Amino acid sequence: MPSARPVWKGQIRLSLVAIPVELYSASKTGARLSFRQIHGPSGKPVKYEKVVPGIGPVDSDEILKGFEYEKNDFVLLEDEEIDAVKLETRKTLELVQFVGGCEIDPIYFDKSYYVVPQDELAEDAFRVVRDALRSTERVGLGQIAMRGREYICALKPCGTGLLLETLHYEDEIRKSDPFFSGISKTRAEKDLLDVATQLIERKTAPFEAEKFKDHYTQALRALVDKKLKSKGRKKIAADTEEPTAAESKGNVIDLMDALKSSLEGTGGRKKPAAKSAKSTRKKAS
Repeated sequence: MPSARPVWKGQIRLSLVAIPVELYSASKTGARLSFRQIHGPSGKPVKYEKVVPGIGPVDSDEILKGFEYEKNDFVLLEDEEIDAVKLETRKTLELVQFVGGCEIDPIYFDKSYYVVPQDELAEDAFRVVRDALRSTERVGLGQIAMRGREYICALKPCGTGLLLETLHYEDEIRKSDPFFSGISKTRAEKDLLDVATQLIERKTAPFEAEKFKDHYTQALRALVDKKLKSKGRKKIAADTEEPTAAESKGNVIDLMDALKSSLEGTGGRKKPAAKSAKSTRKKAS
C-alpha cells in the first residue's frame, strides 16, 4: 500500500452486504509546475491583502460569507450557520442503481478515486462486487458525502480494485444548444467523408496513456533547470517565431488535399478516393 493518506473511510453497501473500504485520490497534484508572483526589483514574493474599497485592509475575523442574490445585494452568512447545514460525513456508500458502462456521458465525470478494502476480512466481499460489476459490464451508482458536500458517484472495476468517480449534478452542466446552434446540420460531402474515415481507421489503436507526454511542462522544467545552472535572469530568446500573415496565407491548402496527404502519411496501401466535389463541378462546367 502506498504512503498516501485516504481521503475517505467508510463502507460500500450492496443490499445487506457492507464492505469496509478506503478512498485514495487517483491524480497527483504536484505533477505540474506552479509559479509564485515575484517582485522583480527586490526578488521577494508578492503577498495579497484583503482590502475593502474606501476602508483599506481588514482583519479576517471581520469577514463574512455573502451570497449575491442580486447585483451588489448580498445575504450574509456566519461560518457557524454554514457549518450547521453541512452534511455529516456519511460512512456508507449505498449502491442504489446500476447502468451500462457506456451510458454515462463523459461530461458528467469530475474526479477519480481508487477504492481498496480496509483489511483482509473485507477482501472477499470486495472481490465479489468487483467481479460481478466486471462480468455484467455495469457501473454502480450512489451518493457519497465528503468534506461537507454530497456527490453522485459511479463505481466500476479497475485492475484488481475498484474506481470511484464523482459526477457533476445535472444543473452543473451547461446546455450545449447555445454553443452549437450556429453550426449547420448539413452533412459533410461524401467524398470528403470517405477520405476522413479512411484516415481515422488507419490511425485507430488501443489507448496507451504513456504515449502522450506533457511537452509544455517538460519544456518549462528544462527552462527552470537551465536558469538554475546559469543563475542568471536574462531573457531567453524564443527558438521559433510566429508566421507572418503572408506566410500563413501561403499555408492554406484545399481540404481534400490535406486529408489525402494525411492519409498517405499514415503508411500502408492507399485506397482510391472519390474525386472532390470541387473538381467534379469544374469538369461539369
